[in-house]
Amino acid sequence: MDTAIELGVEVLPVLNKIDLPSAMPDNARQEIEDVIGIDASHAILASAKTGLGVDEILEAIIERIPAPQGDPDAPLKALLIDSWFDNYVGVVMLVRVIDGTLRQKNRIRLMASDSTHLCEQVGVFTPKAVPRETLSAGEVGYIISGIKELQAAKVGDTVTSAENPAKEALPGFKEIKSQVFAGLYPIESNQYDSLRESLEKLKLNDASLHYEPEVSQALGFGFRCGFLGLLHMEIVQERLEREFDQDLISTAPTVVYEVLMRDGSIVQVENPAKLPEPSKVEEVREPIITTTVFVPQEYLGNVITLCNQKRGNQVDMTYHGRQVQLIYEMPMAEVVMDFFDKLKSVSRGYASLDYDFKEFRAADVVKLDILINGEKVDALSMIVHRANSIYRGRELASKMRELIPRQMYDVAIQAAIGSNIVARENIKAMRKDVLAKCYGGDITRKKKLLEKQKAGKKRMKQVGSVEIPQEAFLAVLRVGK
Repeated sequence: MDTAIELGVEVLPVLNKIDLPSAMPDNARQEIEDVIGIDASHAILASAKTGLGVDEILEAIIERIPAPQGDPDAPLKALLIDSWFDNYVGVVMLVRVIDGTLRQKNRIRLMASDSTHLCEQVGVFTPKAVPRETLSAGEVGYIISGIKELQAAKVGDTVTSAENPAKEALPGFKEIKSQVFAGLYPIESNQYDSLRESLEKLKLNDASLHYEPEVSQALGFGFRCGFLGLLHMEIVQERLEREFDQDLISTAPTVVYEVLMRDGSIVQVENPAKLPEPSKVEEVREPIITTTVFVPQEYLGNVITLCNQKRGNQVDMTYHGRQVQLIYEMPMAEVVMDFFDKLKSVSRGYASLDYDFKEFRAADVVKLDILINGEKVDALSMIVHRANSIYRGRELASKMRELIPRQMYDVAIQAAIGSNIVARENIKAMRKDVLAKCYGGDITRKKKLLEKQKAGKKRMKQVGSVEIPQEAFLAVLRVGK
């Protein structure tokens, strides 16, 4: 809403569900003015259930919403609003024509990718697709050009004519970059091909999803996936499990770090296991985001405390009636872990969160490794701030001790920063009572039996491997709860 107001878009307030006995339109009007900051004195009272106010809304749209501007005779300029893949016609592009006129069989050029295509069909949605001969300035419609890959039609791109192109593209286009990364692995190793096919099908309708094969010593073959944010990651995982019937193990989400090497080169690291050796690193820069939180006044103290715990730096605080707008600069790594869940918890669900990427900033961060019986588990590695590293290590080792089942031999769980062990937990071995048959006699007899058992346990530990359950890989998310 703030973006719409900043861009000068006409906002038409409508109060829906006015037919409910508990409706309080006067309070709702006041809240719109307090929170959003627009005049709601002429807000239309409506009910989608009974049809009340529908005619007034349509009249208000005609009267108050300005007509689109544009020159139908100018060179073609169309903004690509959305795109999706259709099994029969390929990629369908939804566009808003800013200038010019688009006709069937015209050759069009996508300015960001500099690719040329034949316009096979144009039309509008009313709400079903209706083909038309032309799309003129001010209209919103679709274009079908036989494009086979969704990556070729990037949202925000400018569509122009190949014969009479526009001199410059429409402003505001940015390449989509993944902000959050996580590893997705099949529970059964023979389901790897099925997971790859599922990701390929999902990517047909989601150009912002990126993935590449990855091998983990602990989890086997899987994929490192890049997402736009936390919500995008949750949607993709949910769709893989529901639509494609995949049983997945997902690692804790991580963010992209910028690493300045001693030779002057800059490396992007999205997997903690791939962080270069400290001796080769000049500095590590973590992504900083600008977070905007709306929260009722009664929960303001709890939210400020939470933001400070997450290494947040307060930029602004504004009161809008009963709501407070907080603007913080925070490390994105702190937000992707559990910030949203804790924010909802401390505000009883009333707080809302929005964030935008700001910059990469140098930070004192280290890689925290988890060792099981002396062997690193790469899928459990994480990059944390040095001030929190020992606490995180102890908490994570403690969680692992609860989740990893007992074996026939002792299991040592260690948290390490480089070669420095910062935490350790032991899981005692399951053991048979070998002294049960000894009802007396010399103590050396009992010692002999115990030593024999101890030697057997030692041989088991040399050849045995610890199976880590799925819950252990999600324990990283629950540290500190």
